[in-house]
Amino acid sequence: MSGQPIVSSAHLVSEQAAELSEFEFGLNMAVNAYHRWIVRCMAAAGQDGLGALDVLVLHLVSHREREKRLSDLSFLLNIEDSHVVNYALKKLAKLDLVVGHRRGKETFYATTEAGQTACQRYREIREDCLIASHAALGQDNQEIGEAARLLRVLSGLYDQAARAAASL
Repeated sequence: MSGQPIVSSAHLVSEQAAELSEFEFGLNMAVNAYHRWIVRCMAAAGQDGLGALDVLVLHLVSHREREKRLSDLSFLLNIEDSHVVNYALKKLAKLDLVVGHRRGKETFYATTEAGQTACQRYREIREDCLIASHAALGQDNQEIGEAARLLRVLSGLYDQAARAAASL
């Protein structure tokens, strides 16, 4: 690495892994940019007023057109507090974007026709605004796939560290 790393918390930089601090700063910037993007893309798709988690939950409920339980959605989003996911589901149901069907003690959620339309419109806007720009940059999709793999690995590392910290 040349020069000083770009970090948000210089007091946390370790001589053993300065790159990890630089990664964390970049990750924070990327997460915030991504959340801003998905909220604005969904607003452009006709669903203004949704938060980032609401958009993510809607897309996960729509994924593969299979009903999902609250526990499934929380697990897929790696969110321990299922109440925040439940709040998003209630908000989406109130907007008639998802519907819950009770089976025994479980509620299974699916997208409504309006929810499917919103997801399809989101996809169209994503193609126009994001995918077209990505293609114009000449980015290698293999590099993006490798970055995604690294994020999944680091997610496990952070989860393990969180469990260790909780036991202190």
